[in-house]
Amino acid sequence: MGQDKNPRRVAENEAQAVARMLRTSPQKLNLVAAMIRGKKVENALADLTFSKRRIAGDVRKCLQSAIANAENNHNLDVDSLVVAEAYVGKNIVMKRGRPRARGRYGRIMKPFSQLTITVRQVDAAQGGQA
Repeated sequence: MGQDKNPRRVAENEAQAVARMLRTSPQKLNLVAAMIRGKKVENALADLTFSKRRIAGDVRKCLQSAIANAENNHNLDVDSLVVAEAYVGKNIVMKRGRPRARGRYGRIMKPFSQLTITVRQVDAAQGGQA
């Protein structure tokens, strides 16, 4: 009599996490996301921990959330997880301004981003990048 269960948005051997409203431009966030794409999760966490980029802490938090989702919600083995996808999308842009010379107005755009990380369980034979 009840409603059907929602279908899974990812495959059986995958889990994902989404971080919204990250206060950085998508271009800068994509540089950090590219740094972890395709790596094993323990190597990706280590890279993010020691990265000098400010947004790396938020990316690390999102990756940890994806790992926790894989372990708790989908019963996947944490030791065999690989960052399958890490992609960036645009979010809102706050528009601010500043008076400039000769009566002009300088627009200041303050963009926000959105990050989606998908982790996948791989067999020991396949493995991820070292």
